[in-house]
Amino acid sequence: MNWRYTFTVGFGFFGISIIWPLFNGLIPPMLEELGLATVVIGFILTWDNIINMFVQPWVGEKSDRTWTRFGRRKPWLMIGAPMAAVFFILVPFVRENYVLIALAILGTNIGMALFRSPTVAYLGDLFPSEQRSKANGVINLMGGVGAAIALFAGGALYKIGVPLPFIVGAAVMLFAVGIVLLFVKEPREIETSNEPESGGLFKNLAEVWAQEDRSILVILTAIFFWFVGWNAMEALFTLYAINVLGVDAGTATQMLTAFAATLILFAIPSGYIATRFGRKRTILVGLSGMLIGLIVGFNVRDPMLLLVVLAAMGACWALVNINSLPIVYDLGGEERIGAYTGLYYFASSLAAIAGPILAGGLIDFTNYAMIWLFSAVFLGLAIVAMLRLREPEVAAVQTTS
Repeated sequence: MNWRYTFTVGFGFFGISIIWPLFNGLIPPMLEELGLATVVIGFILTWDNIINMFVQPWVGEKSDRTWTRFGRRKPWLMIGAPMAAVFFILVPFVRENYVLIALAILGTNIGMALFRSPTVAYLGDLFPSEQRSKANGVINLMGGVGAAIALFAGGALYKIGVPLPFIVGAAVMLFAVGIVLLFVKEPREIETSNEPESGGLFKNLAEVWAQEDRSILVILTAIFFWFVGWNAMEALFTLYAINVLGVDAGTATQMLTAFAATLILFAIPSGYIATRFGRKRTILVGLSGMLIGLIVGFNVRDPMLLLVVLAAMGACWALVNINSLPIVYDLGGEERIGAYTGLYYFASSLAAIAGPILAGGLIDFTNYAMIWLFSAVFLGLAIVAMLRLREPEVAAVQTTS
């Protein structure tokens, strides 16, 4: 495998990962300053996932079936990334106006949705099946690096001036996407003749529901549960840190760097661990570690000690996140990769919508510390679902490469 080229492709995910930590870390305090209830803030943070459920499948299919002088995927990167950058930069300048900040957030979400799916498609376009998990580990590592840089540098820049992390973050994203546009060469001919025609999202869901073997339904349920738990925590952590730990928004954003750092370190090793011990077992260990971390975090009020907890959770999350899509492929079969990829992202996007809204409502009725227990409950439900999963024997011995 051409590792240098793989890292070059990973710059696309690096650019995407620069924006979202800043978005989730810095925008909620702005919305809170406008007097919005936490449940409303949680709803606003789900707009990107609502848009993703409809825009990304359409863009992905369109980019499969068109060709320009730039390629299939690149035109979407050339449209979506600048659009997202412009609206993202506008956010801090219009943060005192309800309507304008809503439009800036919406524009950022649409721009990101336009180029995320084509960027993801490079994994299938440029790497053969036996290399995709290794490539996915590298790509997730690049994403983790982007998230860590965004959280740490973004928090520091926020303390200097509120608009700075938005301006710098947008510039870094455009630089990363520019590297992909300049140095990634798209294959002109992609084999599609043997791929079954897509039945659409709802038809695929109906087929999964009707199957006698409930394995796919079980794994999708587990994926939904664990993403509800973690997306709620990620979206509302800065509000918890500000209101309970007494730190400022910049420091709160920086605290999540500990999570991102260990996620980076374990991105590639987690695939090899699953090769040795099996994907189901590896995911269960990761979920159990996340659950313990959430229970401990609920009882911790020392920011420095909480950094240790978050670091341990980042390592556990790598065990879950890197191996979740490959286990879906194991259960669904090679002939339905596209359909089951769509189902995976449907489950994770639906969870990302439900998590912040449900958690925000709970916080409004209780207190900010309850976010830890909320997430713990859903990670526990994910463990219960995974224990019911009958993993194919091949999944425990196949390489993740």
